[in-house]
Amino acid sequence: MNTADKEQAVKPADKPTKFVEFVIKKCEQDKGYAARLKRSDNPDTEYQSWETLASFGIDLVKERWRLPYVTIAAAIAKAKVENTGRLSLGKAIASCYEDGNQSDQAKAKLRRLLACQDISELCRILRPLFSLINSKTSQPLDYIKILKQLLKFSWDGQTVKAGWAQEFYSGKSLNQGEK
Repeated sequence: MNTADKEQAVKPADKPTKFVEFVIKKCEQDKGYAARLKRSDNPDTEYQSWETLASFGIDLVKERWRLPYVTIAAAIAKAKVENTGRLSLGKAIASCYEDGNQSDQAKAKLRRLLACQDISELCRILRPLFSLINSKTSQPLDYIKILKQLLKFSWDGQTVKAGWAQEFYSGKSLNQGEK
């Protein structure tokens, strides 16, 4: 094991990383838990995720902290992933369409995401987008990275949006590379 590997091995995971890893593992082990989390992205049944959020010290009163965790937990439960992937959000949107980042539909999805002004609107837009990505791609999303982006959105939304656009427009989309 080299020095970098040793440092990574002893470096404690941050809260978003621990949260995503916990939710993935718990959903695999407990189907009832996964079912509750699937329903938690609906504002009327969101409370079904609060026990988990509270156990991680997440402030349930403040939307800017609560909604990113609820949105990611529900997305993980619906996708039935075994681990967090490496697919970024921008790249995932492009990969949903045959023409990748040249697709008008993909560009429209990205523009709608980039037009979001607050975390509540963003999480509402992400819910169906996660379903689309899950149905169109075989690679799992990088839920840890996306959760960190959602948490950062409230105070540095422009940087987060620019990152998604960069991911979307940079290089070939996954589908274009397979041709």
